[in-house]
Amino acid sequence: MLPGSPAPGHKVVSCLLLLSFTSVNVASGDFKDDASQIPEKDQGIDERQLDLKEIVFIIQSQRNSFHAKYAERRRDELLQQAASLEQTLPAVLLIHKLTENEGDWSILPLLPQLSASYGRNSSWIFFLEEETNLKITKLLQILRRFNKSKEWFLGKPLHDEESTIIHHYAFADNPTVFKYPDFTAGWALSIPLVNRLANKVKDEPLKSDFTIDLKHEIALYICENGKGPYLTPVPELCTEEEDSPRAANCATTLSASPPLCGDPVRKEDIFIAVKTCKKFHKERVPVVKKTWEKHAALIEYYSDLTDASIPTIDLGVPNTERGHCGKTFAILERFVSDAVPQTNWLVIVDDDTLIRMVFSKAAVGRLLVSGCRCYSNDAPDDMVLGMCFNALGVPVTHNPLFHQARPEDYAKDYLAHQVPISFHKHWNIDPVSVFHKWLADDKNDTLPPTPHRGTREDL
Repeated sequence: MLPGSPAPGHKVVSCLLLLSFTSVNVASGDFKDDASQIPEKDQGIDERQLDLKEIVFIIQSQRNSFHAKYAERRRDELLQQAASLEQTLPAVLLIHKLTENEGDWSILPLLPQLSASYGRNSSWIFFLEEETNLKITKLLQILRRFNKSKEWFLGKPLHDEESTIIHHYAFADNPTVFKYPDFTAGWALSIPLVNRLANKVKDEPLKSDFTIDLKHEIALYICENGKGPYLTPVPELCTEEEDSPRAANCATTLSASPPLCGDPVRKEDIFIAVKTCKKFHKERVPVVKKTWEKHAALIEYYSDLTDASIPTIDLGVPNTERGHCGKTFAILERFVSDAVPQTNWLVIVDDDTLIRMVFSKAAVGRLLVSGCRCYSNDAPDDMVLGMCFNALGVPVTHNPLFHQARPEDYAKDYLAHQVPISFHKHWNIDPVSVFHKWLADDKNDTLPPTPHRGTREDL
């Protein structure tokens, strides 16, 4: 279990969220932990001075109106900094404006376009998220340490403490050996590397349309089982709060508090649907009741068996061992009917999730009117929903504070600058303790004196 408590502050706020996942084949190869070693011949100031115009800044923006405006403010702030340096202004791009293809948020499909536009007259592409504060003068000092004619992959390194399902158990023998960037700290690719990767994307089309953990998968793609460059750690790329004494030498930081996107939604305007089944009525449902159920004003449990003690509602959809698309669409139909209170928001939660998918009522209405449905009851509901909303042109907003696995499955430094919203799976942990350690935010959330039955007592 991760030591300490999560730092206050850094939340990325969004108003519609849907996560779609599928697997990507990963070879567990032998990697040397030499990413931090810069060859002596490549150290020191590049003889050719690096001008600001040689850096292309790309903000990893989203199409959602709140996030788009947030990214535009970040772009304007960067251009103001650049103007004060009295140099030719650099290109500052927003990913969501570079393409109409929603899948291009995963960056790799954009590399041919970036290479064609900037591959001759630029030296670096620097990626940052909308909440990343950046001091351009410090970034220039950093990049001048590296020979821009070489292939470089720079960032703040993260690593897994143990092999994890979200990374397909890659490097199971030694998961700490593989380093991947924390996008929140910013990360950089030299143009020679961008150009080579762009040719690779054109010659060898990407094999998957879905992504589970983009930062890890990009690092794997660049590394190419040892053929490409490893991530080179840059200590000045940070996720410290901007006013922290530890941030004195940082080029990138985070604000102490997130921007507000409006008044909080009243809990009476949120309907919560919990998906469960008979075999988990006594194992998983009690966890929900011991943790976050008390904060829900409107909640129903949906199962394959009516159980008055919970109570549960049988939607007439048999339980399936794999995807639960049939049950999810039955919940959506019930949400827009007169059977439940009328609210503007729907939250669908698995019985082993400590919050999973969030829908506005308008989004659910458009989905159901479209006729898009499951191809089978056991189809993966998250993937089907993602494809349906993509076909409708409804922007899907990603929020990194929703987690599809346990705290143990994420890098310590990654969780350290978050205030998580959710985790998923109860395997080999005490979910009640996880809730109180990471998610409880009310004085009434008191930790029970005894651990949840059937789970591990030590974390």
